Amino acid sequence: MDLTRLPKPFFVLAPMDDVTDTVFRQIIADTAPPDVYFTEFVNVDGLRSPGRQRLLPKLQFSQKERPIIAQIWGKNPENYYKTILDIKKMGFDGVDINMGCPDKTIVKNGCCSALIANRGLTGEIMSASREAAGDDFPLSVKTRLGLKEVDMTWPEYLLSFKLNMLSIHGRTQKQMSKVPANWELIGEIRKMRDSLSPATRIVGNGDVKSRKQGKELAETYKLDGIMIGRGVFDDPFVFAPESPWQTLAPDQKISLYTKQVELFAKTWPNGERKLHTLNKFCKIYVNGFDGAKELRENLMNAKSTHELLSLLTHRNAA
Repeated sequence: MDLTRLPKPFFVLAPMDDVTDTVFRQIIADTAPPDVYFTEFVNVDGLRSPGRQRLLPKLQFSQKERPIIAQIWGKNPENYYKTILDIKKMGFDGVDINMGCPDKTIVKNGCCSALIANRGLTGEIMSASREAAGDDFPLSVKTRLGLKEVDMTWPEYLLSFKLNMLSIHGRTQKQMSKVPANWELIGEIRKMRDSLSPATRIVGNGDVKSRKQGKELAETYKLDGIMIGRGVFDDPFVFAPESPWQTLAPDQKISLYTKQVELFAKTWPNGERKLHTLNKFCKIYVNGFDGAKELRENLMNAKSTHELLSLLTHRNAA
């Protein structure tokens, strides 16, 4: 994938664990596709362990989800090297290293956002990753503004590796999602990029709820791209220039959820994905009408896709 050929700004579907699997990405591709898709983040150390088969579904994708970037995380530089070689063989369009997840358990283990305070290990990971990626396979990083406090030496350090893309979530790890994203600082990092690594694409992330808003932020801060994550929970058509979501009738929204459940059943027939991951989507599709709360509760207590489809079909037939 040649990042320079993407439109400006380009829009990216953010990686979200237990959300952006191939099923949901295909739903987004059929509603209003972004310019780039990210997978869920997958642990490189787990992929080199006996648990590999359990993790591989996270790397499953269809051709309609292109261009697609595999996001990885972990601790062992050698495992990054081996995993990126695998990812290239799988046909991905690029690889991204998660250095931004703020989950306290993951950070306590020294991974993701914890790497902000461990430049030595970060350097080893980047060197191994670049060696595996080579010159023709895009390598990027998604990160935050700092660990406990904003630390502008961190993006400066990452830019020294001449990344193909750097995605910045406008908060520190400590801030989680409790404060508004700081787009001013994302803009400062773009200015830093201009002098340190002009070829690196800078992508901003945090609190974007519409394509229009994302475009305005990109223009204001002269960013190459905009990443949208939780915004898809408010609107599955969030990447559309003019979203129809607010005008859709409840039955139309439920029909889209039915399509997702049907695709889930077809894609994961042997329980490769846990059914409860579908619970996260209930409130997206099932709201704003009499009986919505009761239907959501029934859907979230369902024990099979067959039961889910029965409940959804019954509602739309009523």
